[in-house]
Amino acid sequence: MGDRRQARELALQALFFLDMDTCDPDENLVIFCNNNEEKLTLGVNPFFLDLVKGVLENSAQIDDLLKKYSKNWRLSRMPVVDRNIMRIAIFEFLKCSDIPSSVTINEAVEIGKNYGTKDSGSFINGVLDRIKLLEGF
Repeated sequence: MGDRRQARELALQALFFLDMDTCDPDENLVIFCNNNEEKLTLGVNPFFLDLVKGVLENSAQIDDLLKKYSKNWRLSRMPVVDRNIMRIAIFEFLKCSDIPSSVTINEAVEIGKNYGTKDSGSFINGVLDRIKLLEGF
C-alpha cells in the first residue's frame, strides 16, 4: 500500500474517532496519533496531518458541499464512514490541486469498498462525481 493510501485510511480512522467523541478534537488527535505512531511513518504522517487538520479547519465549506450534492441525505443520516471518506475527498478537491480529481474519487471509492457497506462505493462515487462535475473540480 502506498503512503498516500495509508494516510487516507488513517485519516478516515482518525476522523471517525473524532466524530464519535465530543471531547476536544486536538486532544483526541494526539491520542489517535500516539496509538498509531508505528503506522504514521515519515512518508505517511505529513499527508495524514494535512488531511485531518484540513478537513477539520474547512469543515463548514466541506459539509456545505456535501449537503448540497447528496440528494435526500442529511449528514447526520449518512454512514459515518462514508461521510468522512467524502469529507477527505472534498478537502482534496478544494485544497490539493496537485491530485487529479479522478484519483481522489477512485481512492475514495476503493476505501469505501474496504471500510463501508456494500453500497458505499456507489454512493461515494455518485456524490463525489456530482460535486466534481457541478463545482468544476
